[in-house]
Amino acid sequence: MSVSFNAVEFSIVVLIFLLVSVMGFVAARWQRGGGLGNLDEWGLGGRKFGTWVSWFLLGGDLYTAYTFVAVPALVFGAGALGFFAVPYTVVVYPMVFLVAARLWSVAHRQGYVTAADFVRGRHGSAALGVVVAVTGIVATMPYIALQLIGIKAIIEAMGIGGEWPLVIAFIVLAAYTYSSGLRAPALIAFVKDTLIYLVVLVAVIVIPIKLGGYGAVFHAADMHFAATGKGGITLANAQYLGYSTLALGSALALFLYPHAMTGVMAARSRDTVKRTIALLPAYSLMLGFLALLGYMAIAAKTAPVKVNGKPDANTIVPALFHGMFPSWFAGIAFGAIAIGALVPAAIMSIAAANTFTRDIYKPYLRPDATPEQEARVSKVASLVVKAGALAAVIFLNVQYALDFQLIGGVVIIQILPAVVFGLFTRWFHRWALLGGWIAGMAVSLGMLWVTPKVGLPGSHFGGALFALSHWGLPTKLTIWTGIVGVLVNIVVSLVLTPLFSALPRGTDETDETDYHAEAGDPGVRALPIENPELTL
Repeated sequence: MSVSFNAVEFSIVVLIFLLVSVMGFVAARWQRGGGLGNLDEWGLGGRKFGTWVSWFLLGGDLYTAYTFVAVPALVFGAGALGFFAVPYTVVVYPMVFLVAARLWSVAHRQGYVTAADFVRGRHGSAALGVVVAVTGIVATMPYIALQLIGIKAIIEAMGIGGEWPLVIAFIVLAAYTYSSGLRAPALIAFVKDTLIYLVVLVAVIVIPIKLGGYGAVFHAADMHFAATGKGGITLANAQYLGYSTLALGSALALFLYPHAMTGVMAARSRDTVKRTIALLPAYSLMLGFLALLGYMAIAAKTAPVKVNGKPDANTIVPALFHGMFPSWFAGIAFGAIAIGALVPAAIMSIAAANTFTRDIYKPYLRPDATPEQEARVSKVASLVVKAGALAAVIFLNVQYALDFQLIGGVVIIQILPAVVFGLFTRWFHRWALLGGWIAGMAVSLGMLWVTPKVGLPGSHFGGALFALSHWGLPTKLTIWTGIVGVLVNIVVSLVLTPLFSALPRGTDETDETDYHAEAGDPGVRALPIENPELTL
């Protein structure tokens, strides 16, 4: 499918982009308790977001623009396998509910800004803290690049050539993130999520009506997959293990990303975290609707937009809206997806920058850094992170970024024992946890290395689903690589801990009461209520 430039769509996208850009700069003065000269204020929004703000912030953070284009695109190309994102976002919240409140409490009592801060303080190990920090940054970088790919898909769907719109979007994003910190994406998330909900609800009602109902949509998808032999509206027997482990592993990994933890630590209180997590499953309903757009695109006989002569599957949702709706509504949908990239990209770059500053720069490069110097370095680091993501999108094959993102989940889950287990017990020895991380990472990277790209035998890092046939098993079953890696990680940590028991343990700077502390308790910094809206 080729598209021509549409002035109405472009104008509406520009207007929405200008609106949120203004909001991003205005956010510098929104709910500011003092200056933005420290990481608490710049990187965590003063740690005083209420339930309503936290819900929009975490929703805008976790449900990214790439989610909006990639999940339906995967359903369009592979059928039921693409729905893995729905059960994993259902499974994740009960698990996170158990740990997020404890993380908030200890972070506020001890002044932690990142997960690596906590690990270093809990286990008394600078080396383990650095490992967690580097793992988080490495896993986050391709995630940021994929947000820009989401914007790129919208640009291509509007028939605009060149990289200049992407560069402009980057410059504006970098400017208001530098100026306003976490407050910018928190404020913009209100607009982003409102528009996304509006667009999705209209789409799942109007498009099926135009196509003859959901029965016709599913029938068309079923016939399509039967004819092509690729995918299906139900899973094949060989897909069950891969699907279930991918969903479970993704759930375990999601809140280990630095940006997810940043959203948790920015909440006003422990109860705020609990209420926010309890409300987040509402986004899973929206995600299920989004996934159905892949089947609707099949029924509507929508073709991806051709880029450099080749169909780009990431454009299937924009192409569907372009064909099914008038230009003004398609423009709103495109604008919603575009700012759906700006919110998580801003949070991710802030989280990665905070991690670099707090866990690499200060401990090893500038131990005597003042809070103001920390904030200044973090601001610069956030620019570098975004610039790296932009360069990757412009100069590298987009497929490389996709491959790296698949690896990202496999990588980030390896910090689970150090972070999650550490919130409940200090039984594990610090060197055992480090040994477990090394073993889990080695096994995971080895499995990724032998996984070829589709249609390219002998290639490497072709996906996160590992074929059990590589182990000599006579089966077509696959398994998510990260599950195997983290299980190896845990087993090694369990075995090595008794063996290392004679070696000295690091000093635990936390106390059991830290994990139950609430706002207002002794040792938890008081946060003045300057605007009642933040406590909603």
